[in-house]
Amino acid sequence: MPRGNDAQTKVHYKGSEDDYVIFVDSAQAVQDWKKDSSIPLAQVVSGWKVFVTHKQGTQGILDAASNGSLDSEFGTHKEEDVVKIILEKGTVQETENKERQGDTNITMGPTIAH
Repeated sequence: MPRGNDAQTKVHYKGSEDDYVIFVDSAQAVQDWKKDSSIPLAQVVSGWKVFVTHKQGTQGILDAASNGSLDSEFGTHKEEDVVKIILEKGTVQETENKERQGDTNITMGPTIAH
């Protein structure tokens, strides 16, 4: 059975020093929030974590952004304020992960000599 092929939606913000990424539920949720900011952010954001990619765009290793880097880029390290700025000024990117297919137990069956 294929696993790991769920779609991922993230918002990428290219800052002056680094690139920042947050994960959201869907591109439609971001568009709805931009039109009506009374929608709670909890219905838009998937996990309250701001990631930094060390100038690698949306690719590469995602590390948690430090308070110092958030302060220098956004003027605050309050996650709610930073998430709002990223949602307003960032670009939405939707990706679908490749399907993973693997053997579950290779010790059973003809693949191994008994």
